[in-house]
Amino acid sequence: MAIVVGPRPTSLPPVALADIAEAIGAVVAFSGDEEIDSVGGSTKEISVVVTGVCLDSRRVLPGDLYAALPGAITHGARFAAGAIDRGAVALLTDDAGERLLREAGIAIPMVVVADPRSVLGAVSAQVYATAPAGLALVGITGTNGKTTTAYLLDGALRALGRRTGLIGTVETRVADEVIKSSRTTPEAPDLHALLATMRERDVDTCVMEVSSHALTLHRVDGVIYDVAVFTNLSQDHLDMHRTMDNYFAAKASLFTPERARRAVVCIDDDWGRRLAAQSAIPVVTVGTDSTADYILSSTLDQNFTLSGVNVNLRLTSALPGSFNKTNTALAAVTLLELGYPSADVERAVLTDPHVPGRMERVTPPDSAGLVGVVDYAHTPEAVSAALEALRPQASHLVVVLGAGGDRDQGKRAAMGSAAAAGADIVIVTDDNPRSEDPATIRAALLEGARSVSGSARILEVADRREAIAAAVTEAGAFGPGAVIAVVGKGHETGQEVAGVIEPFDDSVELRSELQAYAAGSPS
Repeated sequence: MAIVVGPRPTSLPPVALADIAEAIGAVVAFSGDEEIDSVGGSTKEISVVVTGVCLDSRRVLPGDLYAALPGAITHGARFAAGAIDRGAVALLTDDAGERLLREAGIAIPMVVVADPRSVLGAVSAQVYATAPAGLALVGITGTNGKTTTAYLLDGALRALGRRTGLIGTVETRVADEVIKSSRTTPEAPDLHALLATMRERDVDTCVMEVSSHALTLHRVDGVIYDVAVFTNLSQDHLDMHRTMDNYFAAKASLFTPERARRAVVCIDDDWGRRLAAQSAIPVVTVGTDSTADYILSSTLDQNFTLSGVNVNLRLTSALPGSFNKTNTALAAVTLLELGYPSADVERAVLTDPHVPGRMERVTPPDSAGLVGVVDYAHTPEAVSAALEALRPQASHLVVVLGAGGDRDQGKRAAMGSAAAAGADIVIVTDDNPRSEDPATIRAALLEGARSVSGSARILEVADRREAIAAAVTEAGAFGPGAVIAVVGKGHETGQEVAGVIEPFDDSVELRSELQAYAAGSPS
Protein backbone atom coordinates (compact mmCIF):
# COMPACT_ATOMS: atom_id res chain seq x y z
CA MET A 1 0.00 0.00 0.00
CA ALA A 2 1.33 3.42 -0.96
CA ILE A 3 2.23 5.69 1.94
CA VAL A 4 0.64 9.11 1.56
CA VAL A 5 2.50 12.15 2.84
CA GLY A 6 0.14 14.84 4.07
CA PRO A 7 0.22 18.49 3.02
CA ARG A 8 3.38 20.41 3.85
CA PRO A 9 4.08 24.14 3.58
CA THR A 10 6.43 25.08 0.76
CA SER A 11 7.71 28.53 1.66
CA LEU A 12 9.14 28.24 5.17
CA PRO A 13 12.83 28.80 5.89
CA PRO A 14 14.81 25.92 7.43
CA VAL A 15 15.45 25.86 11.17
CA ALA A 16 18.84 25.07 12.67
CA LEU A 17 18.92 21.82 14.64
CA ALA A 18 20.94 23.59 17.33
CA ASP A 19 18.13 26.14 17.76
CA ILE A 20 15.58 23.35 18.10
CA ALA A 21 17.65 21.67 20.78
CA GLU A 22 18.19 24.91 22.67
CA ALA A 23 14.47 25.73 22.66
CA ILE A 24 13.62 22.49 24.48
CA GLY A 25 16.59 22.62 26.86
CA ALA A 26 18.54 19.89 25.11
CA VAL A 27 21.76 19.57 23.13
CA VAL A 28 22.73 18.03 19.83
CA ALA A 29 24.60 14.74 20.02
CA PHE A 30 25.99 12.49 17.31
CA SER A 31 25.26 8.79 17.13
CA GLY A 32 28.38 7.78 15.22
CA ASP A 33 31.85 6.73 16.22
CA GLU A 34 32.57 10.28 17.30
CA GLU A 35 30.71 10.84 20.58
CA ILE A 36 30.01 14.40 21.65
CA ASP A 37 27.95 16.08 24.32
CA SER A 38 26.94 19.29 22.61
CA VAL A 39 27.04 21.32 19.46
CA GLY A 40 30.39 22.72 20.52
CA GLY A 41 32.00 19.28 20.42
CA SER A 42 32.00 18.84 16.64
CA THR A 43 31.47 20.70 13.41
CA LYS A 44 29.42 17.92 11.77
CA GLU A 45 26.08 18.92 13.14
CA ILE A 46 26.48 22.68 13.44
CA SER A 47 25.32 23.21 9.87
CA VAL A 48 22.37 20.81 10.08
CA VAL A 49 19.07 22.51 9.28
CA VAL A 50 15.59 21.03 9.41
CA THR A 51 12.71 21.70 7.02
CA GLY A 52 10.07 19.33 8.42
CA VAL A 53 9.20 16.93 11.23
CA CYS A 54 7.90 13.40 10.78
CA LEU A 55 6.82 10.63 13.16
CA ASP A 56 6.46 7.89 10.52
CA SER A 57 9.71 6.69 8.93
CA ARG A 58 7.80 5.73 5.78
CA ARG A 59 6.59 9.31 5.25
CA VAL A 60 9.88 11.12 5.82
CA LEU A 61 10.83 13.77 3.28
CA PRO A 62 14.36 15.10 2.60
CA GLY A 63 15.36 17.58 5.29
CA ASP A 64 13.10 16.10 7.97
CA LEU A 65 13.75 15.64 11.65
CA TYR A 66 12.60 12.07 12.29
CA ALA A 67 10.92 11.65 15.68
CA ALA A 68 11.99 8.16 16.81
CA LEU A 69 9.65 7.57 19.74
CA PRO A 70 9.10 4.54 21.95
CA GLY A 71 5.96 2.68 20.93
CA ALA A 72 3.63 0.10 22.42
CA ILE A 73 5.28 -2.70 20.44
CA THR A 74 8.69 -1.46 19.34
CA HIS A 75 10.87 1.65 19.28
CA GLY A 76 10.83 4.11 16.41
CA ALA A 77 14.63 4.15 16.44
CA ARG A 78 14.55 0.68 14.89
CA PHE A 79 13.24 2.33 11.71
CA ALA A 80 15.86 5.09 11.65
CA ALA A 81 17.78 3.56 8.74
CA GLY A 82 14.70 3.77 6.53
CA ALA A 83 14.06 7.35 7.62
CA ILE A 84 17.64 8.30 6.78
CA ASP A 85 17.37 6.61 3.39
CA ARG A 86 14.37 8.83 2.69
CA GLY A 87 16.27 11.98 3.61
CA ALA A 88 16.04 12.50 7.38
CA VAL A 89 18.89 14.76 8.48
CA ALA A 90 18.52 14.32 12.26
CA LEU A 91 16.60 12.42 14.92
CA LEU A 92 14.62 13.35 18.02
CA THR A 93 14.63 10.42 20.44
CA ASP A 94 15.17 9.22 24.02
CA ASP A 95 18.00 7.37 25.76
CA ALA A 96 16.70 3.99 24.59
CA GLY A 97 16.58 5.25 21.02
CA GLU A 98 20.12 6.58 21.28
CA ARG A 99 21.37 3.18 22.45
CA LEU A 100 19.64 1.43 19.56
CA LEU A 101 21.23 3.84 17.08
CA ARG A 102 24.70 3.31 18.49
CA GLU A 103 24.24 -0.47 18.52
CA ALA A 104 23.18 -0.34 14.89
CA GLY A 105 26.16 1.82 13.97
CA ILE A 106 23.92 4.54 12.55
CA ALA A 107 25.65 7.91 12.39
CA ILE A 108 23.33 10.92 12.47
CA PRO A 109 22.89 14.11 14.53
CA MET A 110 20.24 13.69 17.19
CA VAL A 111 18.47 15.49 20.00
CA VAL A 112 17.96 13.24 23.01
CA VAL A 113 15.37 14.02 25.70
CA ALA A 114 13.73 11.92 28.41
CA ASP A 115 10.24 12.15 26.88
CA PRO A 116 10.42 13.11 23.20
CA ARG A 117 6.63 12.94 22.73
CA SER A 118 6.19 15.70 25.31
CA VAL A 119 8.32 18.14 23.27
CA LEU A 120 7.19 17.06 19.81
CA GLY A 121 4.46 19.69 19.63
CA ALA A 122 6.81 22.51 20.58
CA VAL A 123 9.42 21.29 18.10
CA SER A 124 6.83 21.02 15.32
CA ALA A 125 5.49 24.50 16.09
CA GLN A 126 9.03 25.88 15.86
CA VAL A 127 9.82 24.18 12.55
CA TYR A 128 6.49 25.08 10.95
CA ALA A 129 6.29 28.55 12.55
CA THR A 130 2.79 27.96 13.93
CA ALA A 131 3.15 29.77 17.24
CA PRO A 132 1.00 31.72 16.60
CA ALA A 133 -0.73 29.84 13.81
CA GLY A 134 -1.68 32.92 11.79
CA LEU A 135 -5.34 31.92 11.49
CA ALA A 136 -8.32 31.68 13.84
CA LEU A 137 -8.51 28.27 15.54
CA VAL A 138 -11.51 26.54 17.12
CA GLY A 139 -11.05 23.27 19.02
CA ILE A 140 -14.11 21.14 19.82
CA THR A 141 -14.00 18.36 22.39
CA GLY A 142 -16.54 16.11 24.10
CA THR A 143 -17.75 12.53 23.87
CA ASN A 144 -20.57 13.08 21.38
CA GLY A 145 -21.32 15.88 18.95
CA LYS A 146 -17.79 16.95 18.00
CA THR A 147 -18.10 16.12 14.32
CA THR A 148 -21.60 17.54 13.86
CA THR A 149 -20.75 20.77 15.69
CA ALA A 150 -17.57 21.11 13.63
CA TYR A 151 -19.47 20.68 10.35
CA LEU A 152 -22.19 23.11 11.45
CA LEU A 153 -19.59 25.71 12.38
CA ASP A 154 -17.54 25.17 9.24
CA GLY A 155 -20.65 25.44 7.05
CA ALA A 156 -21.69 28.66 8.76
CA LEU A 157 -18.22 30.16 8.38
CA ARG A 158 -18.21 29.36 4.68
CA ALA A 159 -21.68 30.89 4.35
CA LEU A 160 -20.14 34.03 5.84
CA GLY A 161 -17.49 34.05 3.13
CA ARG A 162 -14.62 32.67 5.16
CA ARG A 163 -11.94 30.41 3.69
CA THR A 164 -11.86 27.50 6.11
CA GLY A 165 -9.96 24.43 7.15
CA LEU A 166 -11.49 21.41 8.85
CA ILE A 167 -9.72 18.69 10.84
CA GLY A 168 -11.72 15.81 12.26
CA THR A 169 -12.91 12.24 12.33
CA VAL A 170 -14.41 12.13 8.84
CA GLU A 171 -11.99 14.22 6.84
CA THR A 172 -9.33 16.89 6.82
CA ARG A 173 -9.86 19.81 4.49
CA VAL A 174 -7.48 22.59 3.49
CA ALA A 175 -9.74 25.10 1.74
CA ASP A 176 -11.15 22.92 -1.07
CA GLU A 177 -8.62 20.08 -0.86
CA VAL A 178 -10.10 17.08 0.96
CA ILE A 179 -7.88 14.53 2.68
CA LYS A 180 -9.25 11.40 4.32
CA SER A 181 -8.60 11.40 8.07
CA SER A 182 -6.87 8.43 9.71
CA ARG A 183 -7.70 9.64 13.22
CA THR A 184 -9.78 12.37 14.84
CA THR A 185 -6.78 14.56 15.66
CA PRO A 186 -3.48 14.19 13.77
CA GLU A 187 -0.12 13.66 15.44
CA ALA A 188 1.66 16.91 16.35
CA PRO A 189 4.01 17.06 13.31
CA ASP A 190 1.13 16.49 10.89
CA LEU A 191 -1.12 18.96 12.71
CA HIS A 192 1.42 21.78 12.66
CA ALA A 193 2.26 21.05 9.02
CA LEU A 194 -1.46 21.26 8.22
CA LEU A 195 -1.87 24.57 10.03
CA ALA A 196 1.16 26.02 8.24
CA THR A 197 -0.21 24.80 4.91
CA MET A 198 -3.60 26.35 5.67
CA ARG A 199 -1.96 29.66 6.44
CA GLU A 200 0.08 29.46 3.23
CA ARG A 201 -3.12 28.82 1.23
CA ASP A 202 -4.91 31.80 2.80
CA VAL A 203 -7.23 29.82 5.07
CA ASP A 204 -8.41 32.25 7.74
CA THR A 205 -10.27 29.93 10.15
CA CYS A 206 -9.71 26.29 11.07
CA VAL A 207 -12.26 24.20 12.97
CA MET A 208 -10.98 20.98 14.45
CA GLU A 209 -12.08 18.13 16.67
CA VAL A 210 -9.82 17.52 19.66
CA SER A 211 -9.98 14.01 21.10
CA SER A 212 -9.04 12.99 24.64
CA HIS A 213 -6.33 10.80 23.10
CA ALA A 214 -4.88 13.86 21.37
CA LEU A 215 -4.78 15.81 24.62
CA THR A 216 -3.25 12.94 26.59
CA LEU A 217 -0.69 12.04 23.91
CA HIS A 218 0.46 15.64 23.31
CA ARG A 219 -0.86 15.78 19.74
CA VAL A 220 -2.15 19.34 20.12
CA ASP A 221 0.81 20.68 22.10
CA GLY A 222 2.02 23.98 20.70
CA VAL A 223 -1.47 24.93 19.46
CA ILE A 224 -3.42 27.77 21.08
CA TYR A 225 -7.13 27.87 20.21
CA ASP A 226 -9.03 31.13 19.99
CA VAL A 227 -12.14 29.27 21.19
CA ALA A 228 -12.34 25.86 22.86
CA VAL A 229 -15.77 24.18 22.81
CA PHE A 230 -17.11 21.45 25.12
CA THR A 231 -20.13 19.43 23.99
CA ASN A 232 -20.72 16.79 26.71
CA LEU A 233 -19.11 13.85 28.49
CA SER A 234 -20.29 10.27 28.87
CA GLN A 235 -18.69 6.85 29.12
CA ASP A 236 -16.17 6.11 26.38
CA HIS A 237 -12.45 5.41 26.03
CA LEU A 238 -12.16 3.99 29.54
CA ASP A 239 -9.83 1.38 28.05
CA MET A 240 -7.32 4.24 28.00
CA HIS A 241 -8.42 6.58 30.79
CA ARG A 242 -9.66 3.90 33.26
CA THR A 243 -11.98 6.26 35.16
CA MET A 244 -14.45 8.98 34.23
CA ASP A 245 -12.51 11.46 36.35
CA ASN A 246 -9.37 10.75 34.32
CA TYR A 247 -11.36 11.05 31.10
CA PHE A 248 -12.77 14.39 32.25
CA ALA A 249 -9.31 15.63 33.28
CA ALA A 250 -8.01 14.89 29.79
CA LYS A 251 -10.84 16.88 28.21
CA ALA A 252 -10.52 19.69 30.76
CA SER A 253 -6.84 20.16 29.91
CA LEU A 254 -7.95 21.89 26.71
CA PHE A 255 -9.52 24.66 28.78
CA THR A 256 -6.30 26.14 30.14
CA PRO A 257 -4.38 29.31 29.24
CA GLU A 258 -1.66 27.18 27.64
CA ARG A 259 -4.14 25.79 25.11
CA ALA A 260 -7.05 28.20 24.64
CA ARG A 261 -8.00 31.85 25.02
CA ARG A 262 -11.70 31.43 25.83
CA ALA A 263 -14.32 28.71 26.10
CA VAL A 264 -17.86 27.80 25.09
CA VAL A 265 -19.22 25.07 27.38
CA CYS A 266 -22.52 23.19 27.27
CA ILE A 267 -23.76 22.77 30.84
CA ASP A 268 -26.55 20.28 30.21
CA ASP A 269 -24.62 17.60 32.10
CA ASP A 270 -22.73 17.56 35.40
CA TRP A 271 -19.36 17.39 33.64
CA GLY A 272 -20.07 20.56 31.69
CA ARG A 273 -21.13 22.38 34.84
CA ARG A 274 -17.98 21.17 36.58
CA LEU A 275 -15.80 22.32 33.69
CA ALA A 276 -17.42 25.76 33.57
CA ALA A 277 -16.88 26.18 37.30
CA GLN A 278 -13.19 25.26 37.21
CA SER A 279 -12.18 26.77 33.87
CA ALA A 280 -9.04 28.90 34.06
CA ILE A 281 -10.01 30.85 30.94
CA PRO A 282 -13.02 33.08 30.22
CA VAL A 283 -16.07 30.90 29.61
CA VAL A 284 -19.60 31.36 28.31
CA THR A 285 -22.13 28.62 28.93
CA VAL A 286 -24.84 27.16 26.72
CA GLY A 287 -27.75 24.94 27.71
CA THR A 288 -31.41 24.48 28.52
CA ASP A 289 -30.88 25.45 32.16
CA SER A 290 -31.79 28.98 33.23
CA THR A 291 -28.30 29.49 34.66
CA ALA A 292 -26.68 29.28 31.21
CA ASP A 293 -25.37 32.43 29.57
CA TYR A 294 -27.12 31.34 26.38
CA ILE A 295 -30.40 29.49 26.96
CA LEU A 296 -32.04 27.15 24.44
CA SER A 297 -35.81 27.28 24.42
CA SER A 298 -37.66 24.00 24.85
CA THR A 299 -39.59 23.14 21.68
CA LEU A 300 -41.15 20.04 20.17
CA ASP A 301 -39.69 20.66 16.71
CA GLN A 302 -36.25 21.69 15.44
CA ASN A 303 -36.99 25.43 15.59
CA PHE A 304 -35.78 27.12 18.76
CA THR A 305 -34.56 30.38 20.21
CA LEU A 306 -31.18 31.02 21.78
CA SER A 307 -31.31 33.84 24.30
CA GLY A 308 -28.41 35.65 25.95
CA VAL A 309 -27.40 39.13 27.01
CA ASN A 310 -28.59 41.43 24.22
CA VAL A 311 -28.96 38.39 21.94
CA ASN A 312 -32.10 36.56 20.87
CA LEU A 313 -31.46 34.25 17.94
CA ARG A 314 -34.14 32.27 16.12
CA LEU A 315 -32.46 29.10 14.91
CA THR A 316 -33.34 25.83 13.23
CA SER A 317 -31.48 22.54 13.41
CA ALA A 318 -31.37 20.89 10.01
CA LEU A 319 -30.66 17.56 11.71
CA PRO A 320 -33.15 15.68 13.93
CA GLY A 321 -32.94 15.34 17.70
CA SER A 322 -32.66 17.66 20.68
CA PHE A 323 -28.92 17.00 20.80
CA ASN A 324 -28.58 18.54 17.34
CA LYS A 325 -30.33 21.68 18.56
CA THR A 326 -27.60 21.86 21.19
CA ASN A 327 -24.91 21.30 18.56
CA THR A 328 -26.43 24.09 16.47
CA ALA A 329 -26.50 26.39 19.50
CA LEU A 330 -22.84 25.65 20.27
CA ALA A 331 -21.89 26.53 16.70
CA ALA A 332 -23.86 29.78 16.93
CA VAL A 333 -22.32 30.86 20.23
CA THR A 334 -18.84 30.02 18.95
CA LEU A 335 -19.45 32.36 16.02
CA LEU A 336 -20.49 35.08 18.47
CA GLU A 337 -17.30 34.46 20.46
CA LEU A 338 -15.29 34.79 17.25
CA GLY A 339 -16.79 38.26 16.86
CA TYR A 340 -19.50 37.78 14.24
CA PRO A 341 -22.64 39.96 14.57
CA SER A 342 -25.76 38.16 15.77
CA ALA A 343 -27.65 38.89 12.54
CA ASP A 344 -24.90 37.20 10.52
CA VAL A 345 -24.85 34.27 12.92
CA GLU A 346 -28.60 33.76 12.69
CA ARG A 347 -28.40 33.74 8.89
CA ALA A 348 -25.29 31.56 8.61
CA VAL A 349 -26.28 28.68 10.86
CA LEU A 350 -29.38 28.07 8.75
CA THR A 351 -27.03 26.46 6.23
CA ASP A 352 -27.98 22.79 5.84
CA PRO A 353 -24.77 20.79 6.22
CA HIS A 354 -24.14 17.29 4.99
CA VAL A 355 -22.51 15.51 7.91
CA PRO A 356 -21.44 12.04 6.74
CA GLY A 357 -22.67 9.29 9.03
CA ARG A 358 -24.29 11.63 11.54
CA MET A 359 -28.07 11.08 11.51
CA GLU A 360 -27.57 10.70 7.77
CA ARG A 361 -30.77 9.93 5.93
CA VAL A 362 -30.15 7.08 3.50
CA THR A 363 -33.42 6.72 1.62
CA PRO A 364 -33.45 6.16 -2.15
CA PRO A 365 -36.32 7.72 -4.16
CA ASP A 366 -38.21 4.43 -4.19
CA SER A 367 -37.84 2.69 -0.84
CA ALA A 368 -41.37 1.32 -0.39
CA GLY A 369 -42.00 3.94 2.28
CA LEU A 370 -39.16 2.73 4.49
CA VAL A 371 -36.67 5.22 5.92
CA GLY A 372 -32.98 4.48 6.42
CA VAL A 373 -30.65 6.36 8.77
CA VAL A 374 -26.93 5.85 9.44
CA ASP A 375 -25.36 7.27 12.59
CA TYR A 376 -22.00 7.06 14.34
CA ALA A 377 -23.58 6.47 17.77
CA HIS A 378 -21.14 4.24 19.64
CA THR A 379 -21.79 5.12 23.28
CA PRO A 380 -24.88 4.32 25.39
CA GLU A 381 -25.90 7.98 25.53
CA ALA A 382 -25.46 8.46 21.79
CA VAL A 383 -27.52 5.35 20.99
CA SER A 384 -30.32 6.56 23.29
CA ALA A 385 -30.25 10.06 21.82
CA ALA A 386 -30.31 8.82 18.23
CA LEU A 387 -33.26 6.50 18.79
CA GLU A 388 -35.12 9.12 20.80
CA ALA A 389 -34.70 11.53 17.88
CA LEU A 390 -35.98 8.99 15.35
CA ARG A 391 -38.91 7.62 17.37
CA PRO A 392 -41.38 10.49 16.69
CA GLN A 393 -41.04 10.05 12.92
CA ALA A 394 -41.12 6.24 12.93
CA SER A 395 -44.16 3.97 12.92
CA HIS A 396 -41.71 1.28 14.02
CA LEU A 397 -37.98 1.40 14.68
CA VAL A 398 -35.44 -1.30 13.80
CA VAL A 399 -31.83 -0.78 14.93
CA VAL A 400 -28.67 -2.55 13.78
CA LEU A 401 -26.08 -2.38 16.54
CA GLY A 402 -22.49 -3.51 17.08
CA ALA A 403 -19.52 -2.42 19.21
CA GLY A 404 -15.87 -1.96 18.34
CA GLY A 405 -13.27 -4.44 19.51
CA ASP A 406 -10.13 -3.47 21.47
CA ARG A 407 -12.04 -0.52 22.89
CA ASP A 408 -13.89 0.26 26.12
CA GLN A 409 -15.61 -3.02 27.01
CA GLY A 410 -17.59 -1.55 29.89
CA LYS A 411 -20.00 0.35 27.65
CA ARG A 412 -21.18 -2.62 25.57
CA ALA A 413 -23.97 -3.94 27.78
CA ALA A 414 -25.24 -0.40 28.32
CA MET A 415 -25.30 0.13 24.55
CA GLY A 416 -27.42 -3.00 24.19
CA SER A 417 -29.77 -1.78 26.91
CA ALA A 418 -30.11 1.62 25.26
CA ALA A 419 -30.99 0.01 21.94
CA ALA A 420 -33.60 -2.31 23.47
CA ALA A 421 -35.18 0.57 25.37
CA GLY A 422 -35.56 2.67 22.23
CA ALA A 423 -36.33 0.27 19.38
CA ASP A 424 -38.96 -2.28 18.40
CA ILE A 425 -36.35 -4.67 17.02
CA VAL A 426 -32.64 -4.80 17.88
CA ILE A 427 -30.33 -6.72 15.55
CA VAL A 428 -26.95 -7.26 17.20
CA THR A 429 -24.12 -7.65 14.72
CA ASP A 430 -20.39 -7.07 14.26
CA ASP A 431 -18.86 -3.59 14.14
CA ASN A 432 -15.05 -3.50 13.92
CA PRO A 433 -14.08 -6.50 16.08
CA ARG A 434 -10.39 -5.88 15.39
CA SER A 435 -8.39 -8.49 17.33
CA GLU A 436 -11.24 -9.53 19.66
CA ASP A 437 -13.55 -12.51 19.27
CA PRO A 438 -16.67 -11.02 17.60
CA ALA A 439 -18.94 -13.47 19.42
CA THR A 440 -17.70 -12.19 22.78
CA ILE A 441 -18.51 -8.61 21.81
CA ARG A 442 -21.97 -9.56 20.58
CA ALA A 443 -22.63 -11.51 23.78
CA ALA A 444 -22.09 -8.39 25.89
CA LEU A 445 -24.46 -6.37 23.71
CA LEU A 446 -27.06 -9.14 23.79
CA GLU A 447 -26.82 -9.42 27.57
CA GLY A 448 -27.55 -5.71 27.91
CA ALA A 449 -30.37 -5.78 25.38
CA ARG A 450 -32.07 -8.77 27.00
CA SER A 451 -31.86 -7.18 30.44
CA VAL A 452 -34.44 -4.58 29.44
CA SER A 453 -38.01 -5.49 30.21
CA GLY A 454 -40.19 -4.53 27.29
CA SER A 455 -41.48 -5.56 23.92
CA ALA A 456 -38.34 -5.19 21.81
CA ARG A 457 -37.36 -8.28 19.85
CA ILE A 458 -33.65 -9.09 20.09
CA LEU A 459 -31.94 -10.84 17.18
CA GLU A 460 -28.34 -11.80 16.49
CA VAL A 461 -26.94 -11.71 12.95
CA ALA A 462 -23.15 -11.81 12.98
CA ASP A 463 -22.46 -10.68 9.42
CA ARG A 464 -23.07 -6.92 9.22
CA ARG A 465 -24.23 -7.00 5.61
CA GLU A 466 -26.73 -9.74 6.40
CA ALA A 467 -27.83 -7.85 9.51
CA ILE A 468 -28.65 -4.76 7.45
CA ALA A 469 -30.58 -6.90 4.97
CA ALA A 470 -32.48 -8.51 7.84
CA ALA A 471 -33.30 -5.09 9.28
CA VAL A 472 -34.81 -3.96 5.97
CA THR A 473 -36.88 -7.14 5.77
CA GLU A 474 -38.13 -6.71 9.35
CA ALA A 475 -38.97 -3.06 8.71
CA GLY A 476 -40.77 -4.03 5.52
CA ALA A 477 -43.03 -6.32 7.52
CA PHE A 478 -44.12 -3.27 9.54
CA GLY A 479 -44.87 -1.37 6.34
CA PRO A 480 -44.40 2.25 5.22
CA GLY A 481 -43.13 4.61 7.90
CA ALA A 482 -40.81 2.10 9.54
CA VAL A 483 -37.28 3.37 10.16
CA ILE A 484 -34.05 1.36 9.98
CA ALA A 485 -31.21 2.86 12.04
CA VAL A 486 -27.75 1.42 11.42
CA VAL A 487 -25.53 2.76 14.19
CA GLY A 488 -21.93 2.58 15.33
CA LYS A 489 -19.76 3.02 12.23
CA GLY A 490 -21.26 6.12 10.66
CA HIS A 491 -18.99 7.53 7.95
CA GLU A 492 -16.49 4.66 8.02
CA THR A 493 -15.77 2.91 4.72
CA GLY A 494 -14.09 -0.23 6.05
CA GLN A 495 -14.61 -3.01 8.58
CA GLU A 496 -11.59 -4.23 10.56
CA VAL A 497 -11.52 -7.93 11.41
CA ALA A 498 -8.38 -9.64 12.74
CA GLY A 499 -6.09 -6.91 11.45
CA VAL A 500 -7.60 -6.81 7.96
CA ILE A 501 -9.73 -3.89 6.80
CA GLU A 502 -12.28 -4.84 4.16
CA PRO A 503 -14.36 -2.26 2.27
CA PHE A 504 -17.69 -1.70 4.02
CA ASP A 505 -19.90 1.37 4.05
CA ASP A 506 -23.13 1.31 6.08
CA SER A 507 -24.72 3.96 3.86
CA VAL A 508 -23.95 2.05 0.66
CA GLU A 509 -25.18 -1.25 2.09
CA LEU A 510 -28.38 0.21 3.53
CA ARG A 511 -29.23 2.08 0.33
CA SER A 512 -28.64 -1.06 -1.72
CA GLU A 513 -30.88 -3.18 0.50
CA LEU A 514 -33.65 -0.58 0.47
CA GLN A 515 -33.53 -0.39 -3.32
CA ALA A 516 -33.60 -4.18 -3.63
CA TYR A 517 -36.51 -4.45 -1.21
CA ALA A 518 -38.50 -1.80 -3.06
CA ALA A 519 -37.87 -3.63 -6.32
CA GLY A 520 -39.39 -6.73 -4.78
CA SER A 521 -36.18 -8.73 -4.66
CA PRO A 522 -34.38 -8.26 -1.35
CA SER A 523 -30.80 -9.49 -1.65
